[in-house]
Amino acid sequence: MSSKKNYQCHRCLGVWEKTGRTSCSAPPGKIKAPADCPGQQQELIHECFDQYCDDTEQARLAQVAARVEGLCYQSDSDEQSVHPRWTRVEDTIALAKLMGYQTIGIATCLGLLAETRQLSEILEAQGFDVVSVCCKAGGIDKIKLGIEEQDKVRPGHYEAACNPIAQAAFLNESKTDMNIIVGLCVGHDMLFNLHSKAPVTTLVAKDRVTGHNPVSVLYGQNFYYKRLKKSPLKVD
Repeated sequence: MSSKKNYQCHRCLGVWEKTGRTSCSAPPGKIKAPADCPGQQQELIHECFDQYCDDTEQARLAQVAARVEGLCYQSDSDEQSVHPRWTRVEDTIALAKLMGYQTIGIATCLGLLAETRQLSEILEAQGFDVVSVCCKAGGIDKIKLGIEEQDKVRPGHYEAACNPIAQAAFLNESKTDMNIIVGLCVGHDMLFNLHSKAPVTTLVAKDRVTGHNPVSVLYGQNFYYKRLKKSPLKVD
């Protein structure tokens, strides 16, 4: 039985800050890799990488994603620096076009229908067919999940449960070429990914407090969110 690995890539930040690169982002042999670097597992690395180099749809997706990554930056005239020029929406459109996708599904949160309408109008203007399904489709009360009334957002009231498996089923039925998540809850997004037949990308990660910008919590660690490093989050 192989031993459990404990990779810690986040600890290479110190190397990055000192050299501007890490062992995995520099030419081979330029920067020494730490002992627990996943890059040391060359057999596994190449076994996985080989899957991008055949004629499967998975390999084509990897190749197109790499092309889109290159397209979304522009270099200075002296090529000493690069600048991003595309938003995530534009990246998504470019990938869909290069993959030859036609029908795009959107698994949306009820609370982001306005954003989903805007996204749909953009995608349709770009020549795609759009299908969208709301998280509350069917309107079954949360109590039927087996939770207690007190676990609702507003105990004592009718409250529709999210149904991400149904969202995936409806989009599967619509034969979408790719699906976009717009604001599904943590956990519901996992269930949607598990059941979607089409490849899935997330455009909006739900964060009610930060205006759906969850990374802002990481930027705010020295201020308000410093508490997350000091005290356990209470869930009861």
